[in-house]
This record gives sequence, C-alpha cells and structure tokens, in this order.
Amino acid sequence: MDRDWIATAKTLSEALPYLQRYTGAVVVVKFGGNAMGDDEAMAEFARDVVLMKQVGMNPVVVHGGGPMINEMLAKLGIKSDWVRGKRVTDKATVEVVEMILSGLVNKRIVQAINDQGGRAVGISGKDDDLMVCEADDPELGFVGKPVEMNVQIVRDLYGAGLIPVIAPVATGVNDNETFNVNGDTAAGAIAGALQADRLLLLTDVAGVKNKAGEVITQMSPDEVHALIEDGTISGGMIPKVETALKAVKEGVRAVVILDGRVANACLLELLTEHGAGSMIRSTLTRVKPRRR
Repeated sequence: MDRDWIATAKTLSEALPYLQRYTGAVVVVKFGGNAMGDDEAMAEFARDVVLMKQVGMNPVVVHGGGPMINEMLAKLGIKSDWVRGKRVTDKATVEVVEMILSGLVNKRIVQAINDQGGRAVGISGKDDDLMVCEADDPELGFVGKPVEMNVQIVRDLYGAGLIPVIAPVATGVNDNETFNVNGDTAAGAIAGALQADRLLLLTDVAGVKNKAGEVITQMSPDEVHALIEDGTISGGMIPKVETALKAVKEGVRAVVILDGRVANACLLELLTEHGAGSMIRSTLTRVKPRRR
C-alpha cells in the first residue's frame, strides 16, 4: 500500500484527542494579510474552516481588508490625511470602508467557504447591533473602539449550523454613525464577548519571536508584558499582543498569533501536537483532553 495513504490514516488517528477536545468549541479566526488577495490561499483557508465546522467546532471568521480599501480610495481619488502614522477616517472614507469590507471582501470569503461545501453567512458589526463603538481618538475620525457587544446573533448563526463571517464595521452610540474597526480589535472583542475557547490571529509573520529570532510557542500575560518592556516585542506586534491580552482577560481560553502563510495553519494549530504559532494563555494547558 502507498506509504502516503498510511501516513494520512495515521495523522487522522493522531488527531482524535484534539477532535474530542474541540467538539463544541467556539474558535474565532481573524483572517487577513496576503492570503486574502490570493484565490488559492483563500480556497485553502475556506477548506480549513469548513473542516473545523464538519468535525464539531464552531468557527467564527472575522476579517480585515486594508489593501482593498487603499486600492478603492486611490481609484476614487479620495485622499487620506494621516495623524501619527494612522489614517484619518472621515465621512467619505468610512463609506468606502463599509462598501469594501461589508460588500466585496465579506462576500468573497462567504463565497469561498460555500464553494468548499460550507454554509457561510456574512454580516457586519452593525447587524443586530453586534458591535457598538465610540471614537477611539477624535483626531482619527470614524475609527471605532467597541464599547458594547451583542453577540447573540453570532450564537444564533453557529447554533443553526452556519459559519458567521464578520466585517469589522460597527454602529455608533448615536444614530446613523458608522465606524471602521481594526480587524484584530474586532476579533478580540467578539472572542471576548463569546468567551471563545480560542482566538486565532492569522498574520504575515511566524509568531512572536525572542531576542534570538526564535518563535516563542507559549507565553503567560506576565511574560508578554516583560517582553514589551524590554523591547523584544515591538512595532506592529504590540497591538496584536495587546489584543490577545485583552481577550484572555475577558475570558478567552487562549489566543494564538500564527503565520497565515503556512498551509493549513489553523488545522496545524488545533488538530496536531505541532502547533503553528505563539500561544498566550493565563491558565495551564489541560494535559488530558476532556472526553464527553
């Protein structure tokens, strides 16, 4: 018999404790980066999400879409002002943001999941007042900070066998307000409100690295704070780990910052001993999976 098939059967057999461990688990996945612009990578991600649902998990996808927004703003000739390296989101910009995130990007991901045999439904933070925001910084305009989360709609969707795909566009406290929310921030807030078992933040880097450039596979919140203070964690990784820390504090069991460029990154992380990134958790790992 072909060795490859034997290896496949062995891999499936070895996945059993992980499959048992994650049955019924809510797993929030932040999808973004390079994979979104590549049809093949998008299809592979979609297949992983469908498989997660098939084996009894409840995946919830939250996505970004920065590059597509930039592209459309340029096409429409809408110039952006910047304050301390961050884009000011005025009324014209937030309309484009909503159009691209809730329309183009959201439905593309929904379609990719459905094409792989899943049942995905796309919503935004506006649906059923899922995410209510206020201005994160008045100077930045309509950039939102979640202040109220109403996640029942997400539970209703995955409870009905559907895969929710959520665009990070939110409503405001005042009528007719629209806010653009950072994708990681939105995913963290949704995972926290759902008390998710896992939050997977897919990035374009291998994970959090130590001074020697090696990926740190597991950290406690205290260790993360120490690494920020000594400068090991810096730049764009700081907001990611801050999102992770906030989510863990709000009751998410563990957050993993992992490399979305790696094939089947989500499955590697959840269903194998290998893992695929840097895990931040406040509790010790359960040594033996709980059997139902």
